[in-house]
Amino acid sequence: MINNRSLLIVGGIAAVAWLASNTLYVVDETERAVKLRFGEVIEENIQPGLHAKIPITQTIRKFDTRVLTLDTDPSRYLTLEQKAVIVDSYVQWKVVNPTRYYEATSGDELMAIRLIQPRVDESLRNEFGRLDLQQIIAERRDDLMTGPAEDLDALMREELGVSILDIRVKRIDLPEDVSAAVYDRMRSERERQAREWRAQGQEEAERIRANADRRRQVLLAQAQARSETLRGEGDAEAAGIFSEAYGEDEEFFSFWRSLNAYRESFEGDGNMLVLDPSSEFFQYLKSPTSTEE
Repeated sequence: MINNRSLLIVGGIAAVAWLASNTLYVVDETERAVKLRFGEVIEENIQPGLHAKIPITQTIRKFDTRVLTLDTDPSRYLTLEQKAVIVDSYVQWKVVNPTRYYEATSGDELMAIRLIQPRVDESLRNEFGRLDLQQIIAERRDDLMTGPAEDLDALMREELGVSILDIRVKRIDLPEDVSAAVYDRMRSERERQAREWRAQGQEEAERIRANADRRRQVLLAQAQARSETLRGEGDAEAAGIFSEAYGEDEEFFSFWRSLNAYRESFEGDGNMLVLDPSSEFFQYLKSPTSTEE
């Protein structure tokens, strides 16, 4: 009797455990879930926590809602001028609508990737096709991918229930034949800019040199004028002083001038003067005074 009762208790506990395990389920913080009845969605976007279901008739599908990364293979795209570029990119995406995601992919992540990748390729092909090579090189990669990411996000939300958070370009390469032409054109452009800068520098140098020469001439002219003025004032002052001194003793200054004339006349070797001895020039050689005897 005791054994039967123990068996009933154990069986009851097992039944309760089985019922609990098949009735209760937990949705993790990183997940969202949908409830199915014979494959049909009857409850959408179940949030994290402890939930209940009817065993056998109802099933639960859980989906990872963390950010996932799709690393695409390098692809060859044509630019606006029909030049090829090799683009290596990756996509960040996550599930935002569990019901739509389940209906489109049956909850299979690999199927979702197979559906997302062609869309990304088409979006990048269209984006690079509307730009020329110079724009692709000049623009920042983040800015380059803003438009395609926004357009693809709206499309994927509707079609797959996933959000395209970002499309990033890891690398943009050029085929060898295109690379040579691009580098030549870039070199020519830099040389042209260098010539323009040199010409501008030469023009500026000539302007500065011309201004300096003009200022030099003005300063020299002003200095010359000033020197002539000072020289004239000095000569006038000297003449005034000489005249004043001459007026005080005319005889002495006549004597002094005659001595200077003698010194200058007989300064060199072999100088000869043909003069009348009685001329006025020799008056101070005959007498210390100018009065003739």
